[in-house]
Amino acid sequence: MVNGKKEGFAFGKVNYQIMIAGVLLIIIGFILMSGGGSPDPKVFNPEIFSFRRITLAPIIVLAGFATVMVSIMKKSK
Repeated sequence: MVNGKKEGFAFGKVNYQIMIAGVLLIIIGFILMSGGGSPDPKVFNPEIFSFRRITLAPIIVLAGFATVMVSIMKKSK
């Protein structure tokens, strides 16, 4: 105890759980973005413009960042 205040972690248990969920969402989003390359650099592979890589993955990454921000802002009990 310092000045009557309890020392410990900066956040509560729930905050860390929410933060881990957000980080996992970010990792999943980046995994969804990966791939789509062509084995031959002279051949164009239109798979790089799929719905998963252009729309879904960025939305999941942004949701992950928003989740991490919520975990930081949430007041612990």
